Formats: sequence, C-alpha cells, structure tokens
Amino acid sequence: MDELLTVTYPHRIRWTVGVLDPSNPTLAELMEGQEDEPGRVLVFVDQGVLDGWPGLGDQVQGYFRALGGRLRLAGAVWPMPGGEVCKNDWKVVERVCRSIHDAGLCRRSSVVAIGGGAVLDAVGFAAALCHRGVRLVRLPTTTLSQADSGVGVKNGVNAFGVKNFLGTFSPPWAVIHDERFLASLSDPDWISGFSEVVKVGLVKDRTLFEQVARRVEAIRKRDMSVAGPVLRRSAELHVRHIVDGGDPFETAHARPLDFGHWAAHKLEQVSGFRLRHGEAVAMGIALDVTYCMEVGLLAPEVGERIKGCLSGLGLRLFDEAMGEHERLLEGLDEFAHHLGRPLCVTLLRGIGQPVEVYTIDRDRMRAAIDRLSQAAAVV
Repeated sequence: MDELLTVTYPHRIRWTVGVLDPSNPTLAELMEGQEDEPGRVLVFVDQGVLDGWPGLGDQVQGYFRALGGRLRLAGAVWPMPGGEVCKNDWKVVERVCRSIHDAGLCRRSSVVAIGGGAVLDAVGFAAALCHRGVRLVRLPTTTLSQADSGVGVKNGVNAFGVKNFLGTFSPPWAVIHDERFLASLSDPDWISGFSEVVKVGLVKDRTLFEQVARRVEAIRKRDMSVAGPVLRRSAELHVRHIVDGGDPFETAHARPLDFGHWAAHKLEQVSGFRLRHGEAVAMGIALDVTYCMEVGLLAPEVGERIKGCLSGLGLRLFDEAMGEHERLLEGLDEFAHHLGRPLCVTLLRGIGQPVEVYTIDRDRMRAAIDRLSQAAAVV
C-alpha cells in the first residue's frame, strides 16, 4: 500500500534590532510554555561572540529575568567553540545533548543558538536528535549565517573527513536576525559572508548582484545602509527557494544554492579548515566561473566582472590549497556521492542565468585552476 504523507512546517523569520533588550518582545513571542508552567529554555552561545561582546551572558540572563516567569532559563548559558572546531568534534554534540537531557527539556521546550553557521549547525543537529526534535531558535551572528545558512533547514557536523556527513533536515522553530551582532565581527569574518550574497545573486537575482558589485567599497567599510539590505535580500531569496522551490529537503539532484560549493567544501578540508567557509565559497565561485569561461558557457567579460566583484569585496580567488589539483577534483566525486548520483553541478550562462550540467571536463577544470593560479601570481 502506497500513501502520500504531507507535513507542513512553519518557517518563521524575523528581523529586529536589540533582540536581547528587555523591551524587545520578538524572542519571547516566538516561544511558549506549557499551560501550567513557563517555557524552559537553554541558550548556547558561540565563544567568539562572547569574546567580542563582553557581558553578553549576563544580558541573556537579564532578558529572561525581565520576562517575569513567562519563560525560564533551565541552566547556565553554555559557551560553544566557534568555527569548524565545533563541527569536527563529536564531543561537542554530545555535550549539547547531555545539557538538554540534564535540564529536563521536552519537545515543547526551546534551545536558543547564538552564533555563526557552524555553531548553529552543531547545536541544531543536537536539538534535532533529542526527543526527535526540541524546538530550535537561531540567532545568527555573522554576515554568512544571516545571509544564507542561518535561514536554511539543514543541520550537520563533519565526520570521517567529509563535510556535513552527519546531519538532519529539521526546520528551525524560528530565526531572528539582529544586525547588532555583526558589529563584533573581525574584518575577514565580515567580508567572507558576502561570498554567499554574491552566489545567491548569480543564481537567483541579477539585481542583487548588481547592487553588491556597484557598492563593494561601502560594503567593505561596513556601511549598514548598503550591507543591511543586501544581506536581507539574500536571506529572503534563500527562504523563497526553500518554500517555493518544491524540494526543501533536497531529494532532487539539482542544488542551485550550492553553486561553487563542490570545490569550497573540498578546499576547507584540504586546507585543514584554515579557510573560512565564505573564503572557500569565493574561491569555488571563481573556479566555476573560470571553468564556464574556459568551456565557452560564459562570456569572458561577464566572468571577469564576477571575479572583479569578489576581489573588490576583499575576497581572495586563489589559495595554495587549490594547487593540489587531484585532491581538489575529488570534491566532484564527493559532491555527487553526497547528492546521490548522477553528478549535477550548477554553472552559469550569465548573471542570474544558472544551468545544470551533468559532466565536468576535468582537463578544462585543471586549466581553470591554473588560470586562477597565474592570475594570483600576477597580483
């Protein structure tokens, strides 16, 4: 007997300023308790955010005290190692699960994750495992997580040398963007997230790409009147792809939002995760754009303009990790395996004109790597 099971998920996205100010109701309104007791909450915070925002832990506790018992912290504010460290160490996931267990959280309780994409991934994965799903509220704190990963429906950690080998599709209970968190970012962390904005523009919205390309200097200088709207537009496009794209859990072969990512994921691994995800994505985009030029899919002047936009933002297009041609090209096989074969890579005919291809000429891809290497040597 075959039956069709349809499940509807709400996808709540909010934009605010000062989410942890006691007068701001956004976070409290998104969580609820049992009828006879206040909602129980555990909060996990990226250590990098704690370092850049002295007193944040006290502010979190003060926020919940100010709610007058409407919601209750079920334990201390937990610091989390930031970056890929937390995704490469299974003990981090175990610690989050143990904390949820010891705090007595149930499926109507909430886990709040405050941090960059890696912390949101690791905490989200643990929350999805406990009781088959404790409510997760994400507060993304980086340009990358606010523009892209923080609004997705995926969680995951790295295992067996493979990026995101262990993970779940588990839509968050809510995502709250607060631009105040971005103020504590280092310059490299600020810039690296805009590679994902460029990516979304290239495959979804030419107007977004043009906005970024025209104002790279203002973005680099952290002008929020420019950066804020493009980050929000990137997130909106990501959400629309999930909600309207017809494949939220990626059962099909094509994954347009992974443009540039087959190489990016491998570059992170080859570099020993020295490269930030956003930095690797910029290089992956540059490589695929150069390959598109190499095979005649993309006009040279268009390809150079795309790479010029990335460079103008302050993103590098080549790293020594790319010089290991054969190891990098293994990323194509790993990408295909992760998807479920056959290989399907999103490339470009033009800005805002994605195309799906099922074969990659590896000799041409090696030539594209060499072209990027030569260009980097000239600079």
